Amino acid sequence: MTQDIPHSDAASARVNGLEIVYDTFGHASAPPMLLVMGLGAQMITWDEDFCAQLAAQGYWVIRFDNRDVGLSTKFDEAGVPDLMAMMQATMQGQAVQAPYLLDDMAGDAVGLLDALEIESAHVVGASMGGMIAQVMAIHHPDRVRTLTSIMSTTGAPGLPPPTPEATAFLATPSPTDREGYIEHSVKFSHVLGGPVIPIDEALARKQAERSFDRGLSPDGFVRQLAAVLASGSRVEALRSVNLPTLVIHGDADPLVPVEGGIDTANSVPGAELMIIEGMGHAMPLVLWPQVIGAIAKYAT
Repeated sequence: MTQDIPHSDAASARVNGLEIVYDTFGHASAPPMLLVMGLGAQMITWDEDFCAQLAAQGYWVIRFDNRDVGLSTKFDEAGVPDLMAMMQATMQGQAVQAPYLLDDMAGDAVGLLDALEIESAHVVGASMGGMIAQVMAIHHPDRVRTLTSIMSTTGAPGLPPPTPEATAFLATPSPTDREGYIEHSVKFSHVLGGPVIPIDEALARKQAERSFDRGLSPDGFVRQLAAVLASGSRVEALRSVNLPTLVIHGDADPLVPVEGGIDTANSVPGAELMIIEGMGHAMPLVLWPQVIGAIAKYAT
């Protein structure tokens, strides 16, 4: 890890009646930066060295487990949505119901800021985390200093879907045994990374091992995906966002094609679009300097 960057122990905050687990990097006196992770991914998917390098740019970096993942509160009493029925209804333009929405998940993020006595933060979201960050900017603009949306989308109908290979992995339940889960996760990481820039397999394996050992929530994954589908398009609402906004996307993203990032940037007035050649639905080590540099340059 980057030297001399403090890293707190994990802690739990009571937020909206839930327990949200988080940790921090850097000094609390620095400008806060909230990192929001994506679908089914625990906060440790924001790698410690990545967070420390961000903190070294002069930020107090906070990462956390969204509801229904990692060590935060699970919604098992809500049951498991019929995902296939929801996807079919969505494709037919019908409204769908979910145990909670992206609005609720954005409320959790704002509640964590409250618990940490943070008036506003630079908010950086990846994938579904980018969607949550967008909702924060829409409904809680006073709590967002700058918005960075990475490999995310607006949810608008008609945007290109994931590749067949990415869709197949997404629809395949992960094995429940440790070794099977790890191997499945590493294979999925290769798919998400895209065909251009190789992933760091050792890093992917380490993250899969730690995710399994912290505790999996496959039903939570389904409920989070249901929240994405039920929340619909943000295009019109994003037109009202009046915040410095940076959109980062790879042109080789197999899960959220680059058109999703382009649509995000086109929807937010004045947004800056940064398309990274060869980047898939991942942030490999070789791209960290470029991504961290862009975030730090924009979050001033």
